Amino acid sequence: MTDPKSIIDDLIKRNRVMLFMKGNKVFPACGFSAQVVQILKHHGAEFETFNVLSDPAIRQGIKDFSDWPTIPQLYVDGEFVGGCDIVTEMHNTGDLAKLLERPAG
Repeated sequence: MTDPKSIIDDLIKRNRVMLFMKGNKVFPACGFSAQVVQILKHHGAEFETFNVLSDPAIRQGIKDFSDWPTIPQLYVDGEFVGGCDIVTEMHNTGDLAKLLERPAG
């Protein structure tokens, strides 16, 4: 069995835009996760999700990995962007659009 940190690291490396959330992009299981999904869809971002409710080790592991206490958590180009409040603020200021438009790498 692979440890949660390795699984998280692999997901972040394999997916340019990776969202750790409650539920999934089709059926978010909390309002904060739903809000981030809607913002990403608004920007036309291609993104993958991981439902932290399906794996308690990943749910805790992502909090330890980022040193951020809440879910959802968004990663772009391997870097932690933030949770719902930060993503919403970046959306409102236009910074998220710039980040998502930037070529990978």
